[in-house]
Amino acid sequence: MRFSAATTAGRLLPQRWALRVNPLLGRIDAVLFTADERGEAGRMSLIAFAIRIISAVIAFVSQVLMARWMGSFEYGIFVLVWVTMVIVGNLACLGFHTSVIRFIPEYRERGLLAELRGIVVASRLFVLVASTAIAGLGALGVWLFSPWIENYYVVPFILGVICLPMIALGDLLQGLARANSWALFALSPTYLVRPVLILVFMALMLAAGYAPDARTAIFASIAASYATTIGQFMGVTARIDRKLVPGPMKVHFTRWFMVSLPIFLVESFFFLLTNSDVLMVGAYLDPDDVAVYFATVKTLALVHFVYFAVKAGVAQRYAQFTHGEPDRLAAFARETVSWTFWPSLLMALLVLALGQPMLVLFGPEFTAGYPLLFLLVFGVVARAAVGPCESLLTMSGNQNICAAVYAMTLAFNIGLNVVLIPFFHLWGAAIATSLAMVFEASALTFTVWRKLGIVMLIFATARKGNA
Repeated sequence: MRFSAATTAGRLLPQRWALRVNPLLGRIDAVLFTADERGEAGRMSLIAFAIRIISAVIAFVSQVLMARWMGSFEYGIFVLVWVTMVIVGNLACLGFHTSVIRFIPEYRERGLLAELRGIVVASRLFVLVASTAIAGLGALGVWLFSPWIENYYVVPFILGVICLPMIALGDLLQGLARANSWALFALSPTYLVRPVLILVFMALMLAAGYAPDARTAIFASIAASYATTIGQFMGVTARIDRKLVPGPMKVHFTRWFMVSLPIFLVESFFFLLTNSDVLMVGAYLDPDDVAVYFATVKTLALVHFVYFAVKAGVAQRYAQFTHGEPDRLAAFARETVSWTFWPSLLMALLVLALGQPMLVLFGPEFTAGYPLLFLLVFGVVARAAVGPCESLLTMSGNQNICAAVYAMTLAFNIGLNVVLIPFFHLWGAAIATSLAMVFEASALTFTVWRKLGIVMLIFATARKGNA
């Protein structure tokens, strides 16, 4: 027996009320509780959104405590190092963490079990080896260029690269879990377990007498990253082994790598675009300014989470519908725009209403970032208005042009940051980021329309749905 919101309301509510809410609840049933792929994608998106909301609360509390414990200067150092490690760790997957989401549903649909076994094993080995090599090169690079780096960044960055292999492997495991629609295994380690462990380990180290500085926070992050990823590896591997019977294995590494490379570029440009403002602020301004800007951006993260939750739930369905079902793909893609926009708009209004008291919790100096929220939220809502366009392009084989769009957007964003930050400081970073997101949304929706003939734009899709 499946749960039905409409049926439950009919049993529990007075008849008059039940009749009024039945149309809305019927639509909820259709999206979330049906047994088809659409229902599964809706459920995964809902689970992903719930996890990201809980994660936002955990991260916010954690960041407030870390900022209070360390002060804005040391917190700013830690933020810059950690954000850099997360970016490089994600890039160290070289696109395999996303390409597995494309290949695994395809192989499962076509019954290619040998290829399925191959990509599951080869992707994990490749990412672990590649990320370890990149970590070693990163540590060497920091040491060689240390005379040109501010001395308070050198040791934290060298320590930070120790996290890289586990961050990269965790992202790959997240992709494997998403490809199998295991939302909890995909998202909870990175967004729930790891931030809690960082906070716990930091508190224990402070209680043991360690200094409340960036180095201590990085040691806590190293321990949390290894504990989280090892546990995730054991859990995901056990589930894959139960689902995929032993048998012969085929490895098409060249093909996988050639597909992963442009996806790597897409993900790289997107990840850099999402975090480049923090890095650029770190390059031009003091750690105190980095701390204020990072706290402001993370306060806005509640709005971003809707977009990422929908993306997590629908990417594998885009890949599935691409093979022989263009009408179904178009209808589903247009629907995901509504899934993204309206909750994002609601969350944006909520963040603007509560932003100042949230920033006060970091410390009185952090309220300087509140006016920036009104500018930054415009770009986030613009991105939500076109839905997960880049996932649709990537999963439909248009990853090359998607990479080109993100390359142009990243260049546009960095150029604006270089010009505006020296003159307008944090306002310059906010202006550059907001304009870049508007450019990104416009370019992506135009590209989807030209390549696939699908209109990914909130009000245009609403009119088409009503027609």
